[in-house]
Amino acid sequence: MDQEYVQQTLNWPPPRNLKALQSLLGFANFYYHFIKNYSKKISSLTSFLKKDAYFPINGEAIRKFHQLKEAFTTSPIPSHFNPSIPTILETDASDYALGAVLSQVTDSGKHPIAFNSCKPLPAELNYEIHDKEPLGIVWALKNQRSFLFSLSCSF
Repeated sequence: MDQEYVQQTLNWPPPRNLKALQSLLGFANFYYHFIKNYSKKISSLTSFLKKDAYFPINGEAIRKFHQLKEAFTTSPIPSHFNPSIPTILETDASDYALGAVLSQVTDSGKHPIAFNSCKPLPAELNYEIHDKEPLGIVWALKNQRSFLFSLSCSF
């Protein structure tokens, strides 16, 4: 990534109004595949999209904003998928997000292939954690099926 671009991103001020927040989230949504736990990182910010939201953002939203900026400049670059090497799908589920990381293991370590996350549907927020975890697994398998379809599986 260009060093000037990184510096501009790090100097980006917190959004002061709805239009600035929409601009930030539009920019962020373009890069969400490269950011681990993206939905968790934007959860406090998206609450300001509601009609009765009060600006400027503060507290938890400011912290999440800075985490998001940091993620733009430090997130690992995904590798190309190779179906002939071991593949790992890691999932997580919480009240804020469902997340998955598809990685492959090489001699030099574990390398990410794809990051996925989404906000649970309103009905899914009512699930107990023992139901959210399998929901996260099924969701991840559906999202990564194009990579996983031809692989042999061991548990």
